[in-house]
Amino acid sequence: MIETLLAWPSLTAVGLALVAAVPIAGRWLRVAQREHYVAGNVSTMAALWVRRSVPTSTGLVLVVVLIALSVLLGSPLAGTALGVGPGVVAAAIPALLAIALLAALPRGLRVRGTSKKLAFTGRLTRLAVLWAVVHAALIILLAAILGAAGPALLLLLSAPLTDLALAIMAPIEKAASQRFVVQAQKRLKQSGARVVAITGSYGKTSTKNYVAHLLSAAFTTVASPASFNNRLGLSRAVNDKLVPGTEVFVAEMGMAAPGQIAELCRQFPPAIAAITVVGEAHLQRMRTPEAIFAEKASITDFAPTVVIPIDDPRLAALAEQCRAAGKTVITTSCRAEAPADIVLAPASGAVVGGGEDAEPWSIRLGEGADPVPVSISGTGHAVNVAVAAGIALAAGVPAAAIAARLADLPGSQHRAEVQQAPTGALVIDDTYNANPVGSLRALEGAASLAAQRGGPLVVVTPGMVELGRVQAERNRAFGAAIGAANGLLFAVARTNRDALLAGYASAATSEAPGAVAVATREQAVRRAVEAAGDRGVILYENDLPDHYP
Repeated sequence: MIETLLAWPSLTAVGLALVAAVPIAGRWLRVAQREHYVAGNVSTMAALWVRRSVPTSTGLVLVVVLIALSVLLGSPLAGTALGVGPGVVAAAIPALLAIALLAALPRGLRVRGTSKKLAFTGRLTRLAVLWAVVHAALIILLAAILGAAGPALLLLLSAPLTDLALAIMAPIEKAASQRFVVQAQKRLKQSGARVVAITGSYGKTSTKNYVAHLLSAAFTTVASPASFNNRLGLSRAVNDKLVPGTEVFVAEMGMAAPGQIAELCRQFPPAIAAITVVGEAHLQRMRTPEAIFAEKASITDFAPTVVIPIDDPRLAALAEQCRAAGKTVITTSCRAEAPADIVLAPASGAVVGGGEDAEPWSIRLGEGADPVPVSISGTGHAVNVAVAAGIALAAGVPAAAIAARLADLPGSQHRAEVQQAPTGALVIDDTYNANPVGSLRALEGAASLAAQRGGPLVVVTPGMVELGRVQAERNRAFGAAIGAANGLLFAVARTNRDALLAGYASAATSEAPGAVAVATREQAVRRAVEAAGDRGVILYENDLPDHYP
């Protein structure tokens, strides 16, 4: 082994591998950061690049062939065993070529990035140090065992090795950051603020913003900012924003793995817990719809008062279980005839989803109460609004104050934001929306607006992700809906391109303008603005960071 390592071809391979490891580290560490440091996600993204990028898959096949050739040429069957000899030299050539090729793969995955650049935070720096130590040690070890082929093989496995480093660091990072959680718990207890916890597959951020708006009519309220919905995000929100006199803290609670909702509730015990919608988001991580539902439903185990939308039969059953457990249950519905505490439904004869201005609704705040007319922006998701009203009622905000404040609900950035382009076209920025239900609802509203304005409908989208085994099906369905609505589709990047285009072709009418594949969002924007003219409507539905192919 020592002789193999000290042979100059092996040493050359080690040196070249250490140089190639720099751009390789930059790529996979950036993916790790963008994927929230979750072990396993780097390998998932690497597999996606192999499936969706022909240059990447072709390059990796060539790398495997070169490594196999290097091993074969360096074996006793090729005329050499250990030491410097013609076989060792011949074996080094394909290995060195493989290493050089690996330095450029995946093709198109940038080291620095454009949508969000690699940021050397303390956490990333610690991960990078471990990454470097693991890779350097294994490069040397494999070079001693396999000769020049060893370093090439190591770099080929760099994505799963990054996940290994993430798994090693996870408990270390959690222990190191526990002091921030303890500090937040102490501050929360000292303030005496009640915690309102909100979870769901979709609509958490919008609902949180609505709740903060409604509760501020009666209480000093602080909400977690943006999408700060994990353990450290909520701790930072409490530590940075809670002040003496805060009466309510509205906490959006997300999850990336089983058990995380329960963990958040133990750290920030809710007085009121609510669920928005349980859907297919996180199916890639959670594997089954049942696992997603169980994780979201666990939030009700920790609060004496729960707010649940009952138009979903599963959530209706959960509401009954909570009542049987002695909890105070506020039910919500968007069906006028539903036996719920909060009923938000379109006013008689109103057409919802297409107007630019506020639309007529009626809301019943409390079972047996008379419906009250309210005006709600067409961009507001009715389920989210109803749940927010239920939380406000449960918290003690007077019904009249809730109804009055529904007319000026705040928007959420990049969630169905309506703007006017300099050309005169309307732009619907729904780039933070990435779920099947919300995407179809946004498309319906955009199509209605386009019909009112007498202009074309243009949709720019990379499709939806993190949907596991149903991802292709849901993107085909979305593409089909765009075609059926006579929209012009710009399918961005490669992740869901085939599914979107196939769906569009299956349902497009003879009047549909067609579907176009574009490499980048910037290219799509330029063409969309031109196609929309001065009367069209452009829907930007979802956006993917550039660590996706």
